[in-house]
Amino acid sequence: MSQTPKFTLSNRLSRLKPSPTLQLAARARELKEQGIDVLDFSGGEPDFRTPEEVGEAAIKAIRDGFTKYTAVGGISELKEAIVAKFERDQKITYTPKDIVVSCGAKHSLFQIFQALVNPGDQVLLPSPAWVSYPDQIYLNGGEPVFVPCREEDGFRLTPEAVEAAITPRSKILVLNSPNNPTGAVIGQRALEGIGELALKHNLLVISDEIYEKIVYDNHRSISIATLDPRLKESTIIVNGVSKTYSMTGWRIGYAAGPREIMQAVDSIQSQTTSNPTSISQKAAAFALSSGDRFFLPMLSAYGKRREAVVEALNQVPGITCKKPDGAFYAFLNISGLLGKSYRGHPLLNVYELAEFFLDVAKVTIVPGAPFGNDHHMRMSFAASLSVLQAGIDRIRDAVSRMD
Repeated sequence: MSQTPKFTLSNRLSRLKPSPTLQLAARARELKEQGIDVLDFSGGEPDFRTPEEVGEAAIKAIRDGFTKYTAVGGISELKEAIVAKFERDQKITYTPKDIVVSCGAKHSLFQIFQALVNPGDQVLLPSPAWVSYPDQIYLNGGEPVFVPCREEDGFRLTPEAVEAAITPRSKILVLNSPNNPTGAVIGQRALEGIGELALKHNLLVISDEIYEKIVYDNHRSISIATLDPRLKESTIIVNGVSKTYSMTGWRIGYAAGPREIMQAVDSIQSQTTSNPTSISQKAAAFALSSGDRFFLPMLSAYGKRREAVVEALNQVPGITCKKPDGAFYAFLNISGLLGKSYRGHPLLNVYELAEFFLDVAKVTIVPGAPFGNDHHMRMSFAASLSVLQAGIDRIRDAVSRMD
């Protein structure tokens, strides 16, 4: 009689949690496939089509037979476009040897943590934070140390909060400005203070700038690497084409930083994925070389949606919402709804509220707890104004049915 093989999973998986945003999006898709009208505001991707000319660049690559392996860290054409982008947009000088192109910014981040984090190293992580950061740190043996960003400060990271979190085991500081999920943008004065602390305590900085272009009003997205040559030498910038050019599915991200670190990342990638998709690289090179002409109409639309969504949400009893500085998320304070009931069932936490909104309003909003906040929820406004208004109308109606 054959026996079922016995096995045990790696200990490193013990703290790994599935992405709640992807889980909610998957459940919304399942309901839609059943014919249920669900409005999904859980995702972190633009609703716009990839620009047609970018797609044509990919089609040309296929027709030209550009479908083979490439250099592990990216083709020269794409690396040169990234170098030009840094010079054009941020006045930072890199060479192609300082850059590694990967299968999305998430992939870039994971490999950087893998290259830098040793067991027991502490990684300072401003909170609320994107849900994948802590798990990537745990998977690589590190310890995330959450640095609180207060709502009364607009969720913007302050030097005082960073300084209070530093210990002798602190090795890395993660910055994400504009921030996911809050949209907060760190101002120049605060960033300068944070930079001084990074230099004083010999911290490496990972600056996730994937939402760099999506800023509103008078806010500016400033890279800490631009403030001091010494900071450039201790900062790894992570970016990609997914948000700016609506190319999430193309899976192209990139990192730029000290050459020794980038060589280590390239070596890791050589033993895992090898090169990113050749066709996507050609499309990304074209997109980056186009400047902002594809992106500016998207930013204009985001700005109008931001105004409409924040105004409408603040009219829902029990919900308050500050205007985000950047990105395309509204971070709703739902403290006024916690403890209310629906049909005799108390709604005690953000997870139960998320289920309530999905079941009753047929709307998906992401609980804030996985981001590090138990009293907020994230709603993407990467959707048309009409869909957003319909969704908020459903939310308002559902709230009116609470006891």
